Amino acid sequence: MEMPREGDYIAIQSYKHNGTLHRNWRDTMVVKTEQNIIIGVNDRTLITEEDGRKWISREPAIVYFHRKLWFNVIAMLRPNGVAYYANLASPFVLDREALKYIDYDLDIKVFSDGEKRLLDADEYAMNKKRWHYGEEIDSILRSASFELLDWIDQKKGPFAQKFAQIWYERYNQLRPDLDRSFFKGRENEKRRILGS
Repeated sequence: MEMPREGDYIAIQSYKHNGTLHRNWRDTMVVKTEQNIIIGVNDRTLITEEDGRKWISREPAIVYFHRKLWFNVIAMLRPNGVAYYANLASPFVLDREALKYIDYDLDIKVFSDGEKRLLDADEYAMNKKRWHYGEEIDSILRSASFELLDWIDQKKGPFAQKFAQIWYERYNQLRPDLDRSFFKGRENEKRRILGS
């Protein structure tokens, strides 16, 4: 399958190791593609959970996927700064239906103040036994978690200081019907309050 172009919309599907669909994001605009990388933006996107529950994302988010890395990253644009949610997951595959990956339960959340927190270790332990992840998967994920922590500490890739701003501004350029920017919106709000 050929890579999507900038401005194209794709679906994202997260699966579990046993092949069941875990979560689906309906519309993600692609803002950058390279041979092994897709960067996209979700902005009030419809999300469907495995149990059929549907909800709309609250804030814009930049998503980073790599064909060779065992993690993906979501940079969430919040009023108090950018927070990150990194999934330990298989590298992505792309077909006509969606960008797809296997979610391996463990997540690292990075708060806007820089605090890091490992999430869902109990879910990982349970699913490792239930679905027989095996030592190879366990070893790959352990290495990926160290690499991910290094990226966080070194502010590499999606953790770079201007990453979210650059790609959210690109999203706004590709969507000319939007006359707002998350990063400029606060300044515009102050001007309206103070001067209008």
